[in-house]
Amino acid sequence: MTDLDLTPGLSPGHLGAPATEPEGRPPGAPAPRPGAPDPRRRRTGLACLLTALSLIAVFGGIGLAGFSWIQGQRKPPAAADYQGGGSGSVQVSVPEGAGLSQIASALVRNGVVASSLAFTRAARGSAAAAGRIQPGTYTLRLKMSAAAALAVLIDPANANGLTIPEGWRGSQIYAAIDKKLELPPGTAEQTAKDQLAELGLPESVGGNPEGYLFPATYAVTDDTTAVDLLKQMVERAGKEFARDDAEVVATNFGQTLYGLVTIASMVQAEADNVEDMGKVARVIYNRLAKNMPLQMDSTINYAMGRSTLNTSVTDTRLDSPYNTYKHPGLPPTPISNPGRQAIMAAVDPAPGDWLYFVTVKPGDTRFTDSFDVQQKNVAEFNANRASAGASTSASAPASASAPASPGAP
Repeated sequence: MTDLDLTPGLSPGHLGAPATEPEGRPPGAPAPRPGAPDPRRRRTGLACLLTALSLIAVFGGIGLAGFSWIQGQRKPPAAADYQGGGSGSVQVSVPEGAGLSQIASALVRNGVVASSLAFTRAARGSAAAAGRIQPGTYTLRLKMSAAAALAVLIDPANANGLTIPEGWRGSQIYAAIDKKLELPPGTAEQTAKDQLAELGLPESVGGNPEGYLFPATYAVTDDTTAVDLLKQMVERAGKEFARDDAEVVATNFGQTLYGLVTIASMVQAEADNVEDMGKVARVIYNRLAKNMPLQMDSTINYAMGRSTLNTSVTDTRLDSPYNTYKHPGLPPTPISNPGRQAIMAAVDPAPGDWLYFVTVKPGDTRFTDSFDVQQKNVAEFNANRASAGASTSASAPASASAPASPGAP
């Protein structure tokens, strides 16, 4: 008998030995053909495929539902809105510089529209509404649709406001207030004197509102009074003069804030256009630095209560503290109520050595540091005035503006 365990080459697993029967296969069952797929594996793969497809379908459905939900959330929610033109009557004021949100809030507060969202959407969706809502007081109806309210607000004819142009004097503003509020002439000016403490003027102005009646559009309602408008103007002026470190800048120029306002008022009165304002301001500062008289025709006009391009030699001898031909330095008060551009010119004047300027003709203002060149420019100014039929021509200059006394500055 041969001991198989000791016979080389016959032990299981040895090269040439018969393969060990796999567990679980019946004795004598044929071995699988090489390379033939295992039926159990085939069944398992099919199940996995079906499971994967099922998961894809489930998660795909969830994803589609989620995407649809997100898209639904992106749609703007409906805004509460009334229908039609409304009924009744109510006044709503739109202040200077008010944005759409502020206007919408005022409309909701006064019962005009149902929601701020409805109004802002209507306004933003209207090309005609862009920048068209002017300051003022509008008469609207209660429970109007947002579109109907917007149609009223974008029509400037519906704005009941008082517009004060840049450079107006106090006397002009008082007269405009009287006319707007249908008051007897002189009422607003007397109100400014009688209720001076209520206006909120700085102590430095000595009780004179000139220069602090800021030019803008102010809302007027049935209940608006003269003192209401004057207080709004002074308050707005205070905010404008507090911007851009104006008080610090004034100190750097050797001026008080009130002096800077006075300079801005002269810039407003003298400059032919906005582009020249910075140069006019520089001329004023340069002449002050050299202790030269300012020789501004606008200050004489203010003293005489007039507006003209004709200033004679006799005018330059006027006995008034506002005569800057005769008295050095700044006039005692502002001579107009300057707007934003004139204030900025006084705060940030253009760089230059100019000491003189003259507007030879509209749109042609010439600046120079030479007295001789200024004389030639003023001669041309006088010639243009004569050819235009002016009754009085300017005298020979030594000034920052057109006319002046014949001598050297």
